Amino acid sequence: MTNYPASPSNSYGQYGFGSTITAYHPIGNSKYNGLSFQLNKRYAKNFSYMTAFTWSHALDDSTATVFSTNLTPRRGQDFGNLRNDWASSALDRRLRFTFTPMYDVKVFDKRGWMMKNIVSNWNLSATYTYQSPAYATVQSGIDSNLNNDSAGDRAVVNPAGIATLSTGVTPINNSGATVAAGSASIVGYVAQNSNARYIQAGLGAFANAGRNTYPLHPIDNVDLQVLKRLSITERTRVEFGGQFSNVLNHPQWTGDLLNDVYPNQLNNTRSFLLTGNPAFGRFDQFYTSNSRTLTVIARFVF
Repeated sequence: MTNYPASPSNSYGQYGFGSTITAYHPIGNSKYNGLSFQLNKRYAKNFSYMTAFTWSHALDDSTATVFSTNLTPRRGQDFGNLRNDWASSALDRRLRFTFTPMYDVKVFDKRGWMMKNIVSNWNLSATYTYQSPAYATVQSGIDSNLNNDSAGDRAVVNPAGIATLSTGVTPINNSGATVAAGSASIVGYVAQNSNARYIQAGLGAFANAGRNTYPLHPIDNVDLQVLKRLSITERTRVEFGGQFSNVLNHPQWTGDLLNDVYPNQLNNTRSFLLTGNPAFGRFDQFYTSNSRTLTVIARFVF
């Protein structure tokens, strides 16, 4: 690793381009395979349910080229080898299972208006959802491949290391002595924690980690809706009730919102994905927990 290759020279500087030029090429490849099942019980005796299961695998080499997520790099690590970025997509959710039972409480359906509408005439429904986690890309936060790209490069993987640990590195010279970062005498790097799975790739080191290898938490969630109906005439009624998202208030740091495609917001940047950071892997310190929410609803049906 002696004598680093020089970073690309700015050959366009003479034309007025004083800083690095970043290009987003309209090139990308993806593949999706999926298998889905659905089982429904038709409404009978005031009860019905819907069950759905999907297995799928989405792969690509460029999920978020305009930096629409903090979980995966916005540019390829090697501009000359896009296939090196081929991996499970940031959109990949391998398993998804939902179960939605619905029950109408009509125990006094044949009684008078008071018993029918006050004591009875309730609708209860729930949805249980399990979804495989999103995967994120561990990064070194260093321009390891010396291509002068500020986006940073990936990490070095120690297959025998603990999956939740990362570490920085110490640069050494050919006699094994520690030297300063960036020194021309560097011949290698030593991991500061040999038990870590993800090791920082120093300047000039080859980052062999793939995209999207670090799992966040899965969605494991129960929603509940309670609805009360008050009949006014045969064709008109008033309905009011509540919708409870994550009714069990189970903390879920998923990277997504539980009931929306809009991403869960980071309180900071992708620092929990940087090797050597004390907060590595602690996405629960950066994402919201999708705590229980209540939506009150009321409507007039005619």
